[in-house]
Amino acid sequence: MIKLSNRLLKIAEYITPGSRVADIGSDHALLPVYLLQNGIAASAIAGELNAGPLAAAKKQAADAGLTGKLQVRQGNGLAVLQGDEADTVTIAGMGGGLMKEILEEGHERGMLAQVQELVLQPNVGEDIVRSWLLEKGWYLKAESILEEDGKIYEVLHAQRSSDAERLNKELYDGSFLGLAWQKEITTSLLVHMGPHLLRSGGPILIMKWQSELQKLNRICGQLAESELPQATAKWRQLQEEIKMIGEVLQCLQTAND
Repeated sequence: MIKLSNRLLKIAEYITPGSRVADIGSDHALLPVYLLQNGIAASAIAGELNAGPLAAAKKQAADAGLTGKLQVRQGNGLAVLQGDEADTVTIAGMGGGLMKEILEEGHERGMLAQVQELVLQPNVGEDIVRSWLLEKGWYLKAESILEEDGKIYEVLHAQRSSDAERLNKELYDGSFLGLAWQKEITTSLLVHMGPHLLRSGGPILIMKWQSELQKLNRICGQLAESELPQATAKWRQLQEEIKMIGEVLQCLQTAND
């Protein structure tokens, strides 16, 4: 039986039992093999672009005796899907910008038309993915944040819903923070930091954003040494961002005390 990292286990936890799963950028196909071995997925497709990981995924499927239920296909992003083959799509371990490109192409070409669930784990740029989900009318049902091997990961669980507009409106209502900001600013911060994560708080979330504040302060220090007009404008922008994140962290820390 396959054993997964905590990061992949969290993805597996979000998948609706009985789903037909397409794991895009599957690498060694660890996740789909686990889902099939544990009866979570009814069938699975492992998509991989590069030859090395593709061969590793095929070997993994064969060694597990799952070649009848797990199809390993070579292709770019969601192009590995053919019609109505998947209820759930998982994408993990890449940047949010690339993830958005894959999702956008799949959306434009109709590859997501029958998909009901997305489980996404961007390594960076989580806000890019949240923005895309919100723009395309997916409801962000849940989020998790975890630390593993010194790295912090966020997992996003989105579902199709006829009531997505209302649900997202409630989700991205930042009044729970109790901060006197304009609604647009608050929504932007929730997209940036995670609406579910900010509601649940926790030490890992605080640790992540304390680290981000340190990075932003370092950048501001470098910008302050520049005489270029654009550097001054960027410095002011980052100072405002630092102030807002700091206020949110203060709220989270107060809630945890």
